[in-house]
Amino acid sequence: MLLPFKAAAIQFEPTLFKKDANIDALLQLVESAAISGAKLITTPEMATTGYCWYDREEITPYVESVPGVTTERFAALARRYDCYIVIGMPEIETVTKLYYNSAVLVGPEGLIGTHRKTHSYISEPKWAAAGDLGHRVFETSIGRIAMLICMDIHFVETARLVGLGGADVICHISNWLAERTPAPYWINRAFENSCYLLESNRWGLERGVQFSGGSCVIAPDASILAVVDNGNGFAEAIIDPALARERKIWGEPIMEQRRPELYTELMTNTFLWNPNDFFGLYGYRTRPAGDAVKVAVAEFVPEDSIAANLRAIRLLTDQAKQEGARLVVFPERALTGLAQPALNACAIAGAEIAELKALSATAGIAVIVGFAERNGECCYNSAAFLDGGALIGCYRQIHRIEADREWASAGSEWKVFDLPFGRVGLLVGHDASFPESGRILALRGCDIIACPSAVTQRFHSGHDGTSVHQADPIPTGADPLHWHQYRVRAGENNVYFLFANICQTDGKAGFSGIFGPDTFAFPRNEAIILGNTRIAVAEIDTRNADPVYPTNVVRRKDLIVMRQTHHYRGIIALETNP
Repeated sequence: MLLPFKAAAIQFEPTLFKKDANIDALLQLVESAAISGAKLITTPEMATTGYCWYDREEITPYVESVPGVTTERFAALARRYDCYIVIGMPEIETVTKLYYNSAVLVGPEGLIGTHRKTHSYISEPKWAAAGDLGHRVFETSIGRIAMLICMDIHFVETARLVGLGGADVICHISNWLAERTPAPYWINRAFENSCYLLESNRWGLERGVQFSGGSCVIAPDASILAVVDNGNGFAEAIIDPALARERKIWGEPIMEQRRPELYTELMTNTFLWNPNDFFGLYGYRTRPAGDAVKVAVAEFVPEDSIAANLRAIRLLTDQAKQEGARLVVFPERALTGLAQPALNACAIAGAEIAELKALSATAGIAVIVGFAERNGECCYNSAAFLDGGALIGCYRQIHRIEADREWASAGSEWKVFDLPFGRVGLLVGHDASFPESGRILALRGCDIIACPSAVTQRFHSGHDGTSVHQADPIPTGADPLHWHQYRVRAGENNVYFLFANICQTDGKAGFSGIFGPDTFAFPRNEAIILGNTRIAVAEIDTRNADPVYPTNVVRRKDLIVMRQTHHYRGIIALETNP
């Protein structure tokens, strides 16, 4: 049994052209953390040299081989204090003379391993090759350690790969910018993989670029255990490998509930070519032209009475219509109630769905409603999609919580549907806990993901504000909903995410929301249900200004284009590290 240990995330501002001074200062910070008892210590991305290099020629005097002089200096500290250290540095591969943005793990035994950044940020291709070592987990005397670098973590696949590899802690070293930190992406990657995340970010200004600081330690339940907002220093907290190895979200055994046999599409990249041409190739399933429309999410507490639930659905649909919405999404099992799903389950061809068809016709609005579906001897946790008096389709939940396995069979097919203003993919509740789900729908060209849900556990947290000065309009003040898991789901897939949750039994909001396709666009394009309201309405825009190539991020999907699918094979493997 591995014992809990102290970890420290160093925050540091390096200076360009001052490599020796940077290393001396880093060694002092690392030694201070080691003296404090830290057994795992991280330093920021490119901490030995600084980050904003013009080109390969400029950085050439500062690159270094691994192992080399710098790694040996840190390894000497690791031996002296019996600890493990992650060093952010530019690496040269001596045989090919290629340069890499690297993270190097050293320990008491010396060099343990290297991660080369696989997903480049905007300036790095001027000097660095894309990493070729994959995403590995290193066994050490204190636990399983993985490393990722900055932009890597924008991609759900990277953290998922090391989570599946059994990582107790992800050492994420970065030069993060353009938002308050700890960043929601960092929090989500720890949370969805149920592991710790040790985050070393830099701070300060370099060649006009403002870095965000916020180095921290994040727990598997998304709690921020320690943080450094601004300036040099380190955040330290206890990491318990046994807690990470439970691999549970809200008590659910998340890795066991995955459906890798349904994830094969993750190995494709449907946005490599002009998506305006790709989708609709050979005349098959051309994407809708798109439009600027209003959409809505509604929340209430579904009762055991289908009649009562239908009344609530009618009332909220009318309200959404009055506010100009063309689509409204209702919570998980909104039609049939939460308490007795098998008893109240209804058939697609039944009178209850017929009433929803009539509602969509008379209201003139598309409606997505969660319900317990009966199909012969089987029941499913489903969502019905209705428009113009017709059933557009039905989606059956693929990922079930343990309690629902007692009554619901698992679905086995991803579903997308087209409306004039966009392609819509459906998920139900627990599906969205799995980053693979949203990614597959995005790869199918979805502009919108609608997710009827019944989440009562915590999926959001606030921020007290930061002293780091950011250019307008980047917010720096306090925010009670700084992290919202479903906002991240929207941004990481460049989709509009429509999260319709139940409101709580005590009358408090369920924080349902409509989230925009770019989490770095401020002010945010979103609407969230707060207080006593029961509906949120926002305008979405799926149009293209250019008829040749998409200019709209929801149609262009930058974060899908940049995926490195050749690294992702482990995500579809049927066996993983425990």
